[in-house]
Amino acid sequence: MTRKYPPAHRDDRIDLLHGYKVADPYRWLEDAQSEQSRSWLVAQDQLCEEVLSRLPGRAAVRRRITTLLGTGTVSAPVWRGEHRFFIRRMPDAERPVLLTVDPSGAERVLLDPLLLDPSGLTVLESWYVAPLGDRLAYKTSRGGDEESFLYVVDVATGTALEGPIGGVRHGALAWLPDGTAYYYVRRRPGDTSRRVHLHRVGTDPDRDDVVVFGDGMPDTTDYGILVSVDGHWLSLGASQGTENRSDVWLGDLTVAGPEAPQLRPVQVGVDADTGVYMWRDGRAYLFTDRDAPRSRLCVASPADLRYEAWRDLVSEDPEAVLTDFAILDGPELDRPLLVVGWTRHAVNEITVHDLETGERLGTVPTPGTGSIGGLFERPEGGHEVWFSYTDGTSPGAILRYDARDGSTGLWATAPGAVPVPRVLSSQVSYRSADGTTVRMLIVEPLDRTGPRPTVLFGYGGFGSSQVPAYDPSILAWVEAGGVYVVTNLRGGGEEGEDWHRAGMRENKQRVFDDFHAAAQALIDGGWTTPAQLGAYGGSNGGLLVGGALVQRPDLYRAVVCEAPLLDMVRYETVGMGGLWVSEYGSAQHPEELGWLLGYSPYHQVREGTPYPAVLFTVSANDVRVDPMHARKMCAALQFATAGEGLILLRSEPEAGHKGRSTTRMAALAADTLAFLAWHTGLELH
Repeated sequence: MTRKYPPAHRDDRIDLLHGYKVADPYRWLEDAQSEQSRSWLVAQDQLCEEVLSRLPGRAAVRRRITTLLGTGTVSAPVWRGEHRFFIRRMPDAERPVLLTVDPSGAERVLLDPLLLDPSGLTVLESWYVAPLGDRLAYKTSRGGDEESFLYVVDVATGTALEGPIGGVRHGALAWLPDGTAYYYVRRRPGDTSRRVHLHRVGTDPDRDDVVVFGDGMPDTTDYGILVSVDGHWLSLGASQGTENRSDVWLGDLTVAGPEAPQLRPVQVGVDADTGVYMWRDGRAYLFTDRDAPRSRLCVASPADLRYEAWRDLVSEDPEAVLTDFAILDGPELDRPLLVVGWTRHAVNEITVHDLETGERLGTVPTPGTGSIGGLFERPEGGHEVWFSYTDGTSPGAILRYDARDGSTGLWATAPGAVPVPRVLSSQVSYRSADGTTVRMLIVEPLDRTGPRPTVLFGYGGFGSSQVPAYDPSILAWVEAGGVYVVTNLRGGGEEGEDWHRAGMRENKQRVFDDFHAAAQALIDGGWTTPAQLGAYGGSNGGLLVGGALVQRPDLYRAVVCEAPLLDMVRYETVGMGGLWVSEYGSAQHPEELGWLLGYSPYHQVREGTPYPAVLFTVSANDVRVDPMHARKMCAALQFATAGEGLILLRSEPEAGHKGRSTTRMAALAADTLAFLAWHTGLELH
């Protein structure tokens, strides 16, 4: 295979920042539309396709992944009275559709993205059913740009009631009980920041919307909005960017009406994340990690929401992280109950408690050691709760817990039946560089003997937990005889907020240390060797593996770096990087620039180093992580490497950070696995 790379001019540009001399030889690649950049990108595309098209097993593994994706998907039901709403993707469908079922059991499609746009580029971003079940608000975006537009339709007829309304990207929405109006987050034309508005269906959003909150707030503010079932209370949360802390206000809508809620602070200026939920029993439920890094559930009277008045209903567990709860108080029950979701060392479990006292009464049975996806009760309470369940070999199914007899039953299965290979899954603990115990999930063939080609996957950021789940890529790799490993690194949320903060900002290097230690543990334990080890990560995980390959090029044979952040000096100037300053720090501050330069992969590339083979994958319309990161890093590595492995850039048009169709998911996964297999020695049949 060729090693002649497209020429890329190196500038001797050096920026002097807070006393640091920061070289940036490929700044010109930040502009993807310049003639020089376009010429370079065309040549990279040609090189990448030339190499990938010749990889053995590429077509076969794509077919196998497509087959494994043929399970389809199904979501838990959202109830509004006797109507329910859910998402389903049929086995041969490119995208999921939104369906509704009436009291008679008649099912019909309410929204199909392919009918909205036959090109297949439109994504259903989110949807919100009005409390009476008669109206639906939904958001769509096209081509991965995430520039959402909002629409409202009549559920019974499918008639469009309004839309498109722009400026609603990544914004929350909450209906008033009668379905005539909703609160939503929008940046109106001419506004410099997003604010919370009250909008009445059918009115002009630019002329008639009422701003109820957000004046004077920074443009990086993210809002949460909840309206109680009875319409009495409005709960508003505000956080900056992606930080795991929030300010919270509670408003009484019965005094001056929805246009002028009387908001009073519940928590402002406190380094903690809290949400306030009002239930019809008259109590405020406060889900919080304040003085409880693994989270707890408190109750208080709406009349007195001072912190001193909060009372623990479910206290913090020293080993499990509280993740969700649902309230069951239907007349069929002897007493009201609380159903609580937990993550214990990356595995989910559910417990049942007395609603008044919080006393633990038992557990909700689940099929195995896996993950649950939320707890959904009827808004009016009832005696049932629905949740999704998945594990390494089980496509997502929907289970129903009946509190009358404590039983758990299968409610809905993924619509496709697919033979799934048998694999062995185990959770293994290891020690990181500073002695911290870290865990990883190892999936391997039942008959593995000796070291095997292995993929090590990690994320380690934003408090995101990596939990067991059905993944066609993992199954296809292990079915071919490889080992696949998912790590629970610091920076994630598997062990609570302290675990997250132990791997962010000035502590970010610990995440790389945890990843290297995982690689070494796999080698020492006989699962693999450096010549058979590949690393894979995307987004923040792309930063992880980008750092891994420049810090320990001897430890990895090949790396797939998907939608990565890599230039940590300029990350906050492009895409959505400005929202992530609380996670990484800012180059605007001297001390924080020092943190960033200490691990920024782009700035750690050294000429003459034998780097592993690297496949960068980016999407042209990625508005979260600008593809400039991968372009600059690819050019730097192609210039610097003394290794035998190829450095490639795979660019995908009309795609974004998320929301790929089934065909595109299979194509990306196949290229990823074929690249890793070629370099680590795995035969893909």
